[in-house]
Amino acid sequence: MYIKQVIISGFRSYRNETIVEPFHPHHNCVVGRNGSGKSNFFLAIQFVLSDEFSHMRPEQRQQLLHEGSAPRVVNAYVEITFDNTDNRIPIDKEEVTIRRVIGFKKDQYFLDKKNVTKTDVMNLLESAGFSRSNPYYIVKQGRINQMAVAPDSQRLKLLREVAGTRVYDERKEESLSILKETEGKIEKIDEFLQYIEERLKTLEEEKEELKEYQKWDRMHRSLEYTMYDKELREVREKLESIEAQRLEEGDKTKDLHGDLATLAADIKFLERDLKELEIKGASIRSERDQLADDRQVQIRQRAKLELDLKDLKDIVEDDVQTKGSAAEELKQVQEQIKTAQESLNEVIPKYHEQKHIEEKCNSQLRISEQRRNELFAKKGRKQEFQDQGKRDEWISSELKSYGNNLSTKEEQLQALTTEVGDTKSRISQISEEIKERSDNLEERKKEIEETNKELSKIKMERDEVQSKRKELWRQDSNFEQSLNTSKEQLDEAERQLRSTVSKAFNNGIDAIKKKKVPTATLR
Repeated sequence: MYIKQVIISGFRSYRNETIVEPFHPHHNCVVGRNGSGKSNFFLAIQFVLSDEFSHMRPEQRQQLLHEGSAPRVVNAYVEITFDNTDNRIPIDKEEVTIRRVIGFKKDQYFLDKKNVTKTDVMNLLESAGFSRSNPYYIVKQGRINQMAVAPDSQRLKLLREVAGTRVYDERKEESLSILKETEGKIEKIDEFLQYIEERLKTLEEEKEELKEYQKWDRMHRSLEYTMYDKELREVREKLESIEAQRLEEGDKTKDLHGDLATLAADIKFLERDLKELEIKGASIRSERDQLADDRQVQIRQRAKLELDLKDLKDIVEDDVQTKGSAAEELKQVQEQIKTAQESLNEVIPKYHEQKHIEEKCNSQLRISEQRRNELFAKKGRKQEFQDQGKRDEWISSELKSYGNNLSTKEEQLQALTTEVGDTKSRISQISEEIKERSDNLEERKKEIEETNKELSKIKMERDEVQSKRKELWRQDSNFEQSLNTSKEQLDEAERQLRSTVSKAFNNGIDAIKKKKVPTATLR
């Protein structure tokens, strides 16, 4: 078996379909310049035959597709044709073709132009000697050089892998683990068999007990049957005697039925009268309940009005108290004004008197100064005072005393004037407050009058609405009573109809009613 033909399209550097043939059955050599596609050619063969290009991500798939200036390739495939004249591949054909197609989202295998799974292809290659556990049927570039310079231990390991002993070691380990698991299962089976044997012994004992129980159970049932048969005969004898008594009582019952029919007719008349009385009683009770409700409403309204009246009285009393306190304050202020006016009247004469005294003193001072000057002129300055300084000192002391008296009088006058002004301003303020409170009192009175008018109007409207509501309630109760009466009459008529017609007719009426119920519900 050898490769006879390779077809590459869209794979790596091979954009267009490239057919490589023929191949020699033993040795073939690929020669070309750098970049001509030698490595990609061997990579294409490895892409189909080896297991390295499995479980690829989308970006790895894209790297296998041709990339160039031309439009992007969507799919790529590599097809290898084998010469199978020696029947190494277990297919009864001289040529076997394997194709692998790859895209962004697909990875398919074809065997002789038939779609197959990857597992089928790998199993076919393994049957031909292409083992996945020994992938040295493809020797990559640089692998020989690596083997030449490798140490002896690594070469030995490589030779074992090439010879396939590694597979047997792995299988040996798997077999040992399976053997260990089997021994554990055998132990569990032995334990289970021991448990079963113990259980069988227990069941044998229970079997003997069950046989004994069945024996006594048969005896018990036979005795029960005998007792029940005896009781049955006794009961049948009693039933025969009771049947005879029933026949005797049947005749008496017929007579009683006649009397009962007469009593039933009387009861119907009495029931009719009783229903009429009940209807009248229900009407009277509804009117009584209505009157009780109206009484409760009137009581609540009266309590509400009393509370409103009490609130209004409290407001008026507050206004009266406020007015009285304002009047008392006005009276106090007027008394203060009167007292201040009296004090002012007392102070003004004193002020005029002091002013008159001051003028008199000033005139006397002028006269005294004039006289002193005249005396000084007569006596000479040296006779009265020893020197000029003592004279000036005496004059200054006199002037200072007169100036102090004058300033004291002026301060008293200014204080009285300020007090009078404050009193007048306070009087005007109190007058404004009295006026404002009087206006507020008048407004309150007007508001109370308007509220009373509106309250009376609302009461009248409420009384009208209540009377209308009472009338509607009476009409409603009358309608309900008439409706109940009509229903009872209808039921009575239906009962009379049922008593006069056959049972089949009644069953038909019931069936029609049952059919009408869902229709009414849907409406």
